[in-house]
Amino acid sequence: MGDNATAAIVAVSLFGALASLAFSINAIARAWVARGRDEARLATGTVTPLVDARLARLEQAVDAIAVEVERISEAQRFTSKLLSEAQAAVSIRRQP
Repeated sequence: MGDNATAAIVAVSLFGALASLAFSINAIARAWVARGRDEARLATGTVTPLVDARLARLEQAVDAIAVEVERISEAQRFTSKLLSEAQAAVSIRRQP
């Protein structure tokens, strides 16, 4: 009985190892084929209108953000200039 049990364990282990190997090779092959398809699609330069529209909206949003950041920085410069002038005026008045 021990000899048959050992042979069964070896057979099941071998089957499991081969099934795992086949599954791994299948997954790697699918990923490789998908990567090739993606690279081919990018190489042809076909961009769907949906992607093109999304990129245009993204570009508009980035431009709007840049304008707002410029306005904020200009307001900060103006405020710091006013504060420094006010501080200078106060220090001039305090001098005897």
